[in-house]
Amino acid sequence: ILNDRGTFEDDCLVYRAADHVMMVVNASNKDKDFAHISTQVSKFDCKLEDISDDVALLALQGPKAQEILSRHTDVPLDDIKYYWFTRGTVGGVKNVIVARTGYTGEDGFELYFDPAHAADLWKLLTSQGDVTPAGLGCRDSLRLEMGMALYGSDIDDTFTPLEANLQWLVKMKKGEFTGRAALEAQKTAGIPKKLVAFTTPERTFPRHGYPVFVNGEACGEVRSGTMSPSCGGGIGTAYVPTAHAAVGNTIEIDIRGKRTVGTIVETPFWKHGTHR
Repeated sequence: ILNDRGTFEDDCLVYRAADHVMMVVNASNKDKDFAHISTQVSKFDCKLEDISDDVALLALQGPKAQEILSRHTDVPLDDIKYYWFTRGTVGGVKNVIVARTGYTGEDGFELYFDPAHAADLWKLLTSQGDVTPAGLGCRDSLRLEMGMALYGSDIDDTFTPLEANLQWLVKMKKGEFTGRAALEAQKTAGIPKKLVAFTTPERTFPRHGYPVFVNGEACGEVRSGTMSPSCGGGIGTAYVPTAHAAVGNTIEIDIRGKRTVGTIVETPFWKHGTHR
């Protein structure tokens, strides 16, 4: 979701049905996003409605997600491609949106349904002891290992998709869209910085906000960073001058007063995910 400056208002998923689209945004940004999108509604023959309080979401993520979900639904899960969805019955709950989407790098399903059934579906999915509840810290390390951008960390309203290596999200040839003119101007002038992924030696923890240096000069901060449980070392992202953004180049991260060398690498960091 872009603004007129070509920078991010938020990231989202859009589920396209025959007569409507469902946009799933970050919960903390929903009011801001709704207000922003409302300014564009007059351009289209459509109605905008915030249904957040009428929809519950459970995300079942992991290599065994299909095996586990298949116990509780007759939806043909094999037919759902990655980032596609269908509707069906899960655990006796009708009209559930079953989407093969997720933010972990593993296979998984996101289930959207009437909130009245949330507790019962939670209990059902976890009833056989092979599903473990996971919080945002776990989600954050998994999505970073896969190189998936997070609003508020890797992207925000100060960066454009061209700087964030997310140009595949904005089809410049598709016609007019909010922010297109700003992106065209940036392409013409030159993209000043790029988001890169980096690794650090074992036993280092490059946290969000730690200062980053290129050739001894300050150039920003760590946008996302963690000690990767899967990769066994420090991983993170940062914006660096475009001329320095090549794989193999090094940067420095100030970790508690000590500068640690980071090496720019390709993503994903973790290359063995089960997502399709």
